[in-house]
Amino acid sequence: MTVCDLCGKASECLQKEIEGREYDICSECWNPLAQRLKGKGRVKNPATIFLPPPRRIGEDDEPTPPDNLPKIWGTGAILKQ
Repeated sequence: MTVCDLCGKASECLQKEIEGREYDICSECWNPLAQRLKGKGRVKNPATIFLPPPRRIGEDDEPTPPDNLPKIWGTGAILKQ
């Protein structure tokens, strides 16, 4: 039997590590605490994501128009307002 660090009662406690420190917490104290913390916190070992290097747009990368462009024919008339 150990003394709970939260309530101070002598009972069978579980050792829990929180922020690098070990605490003796009984199940009566741990269950409500675990429910309040459910869904919160951070992932312990997040996956590293590598993005591709930024691409530079230079003169060589500019798109070139195709050789056979369609011809647009107009009447050549200027409309007056």
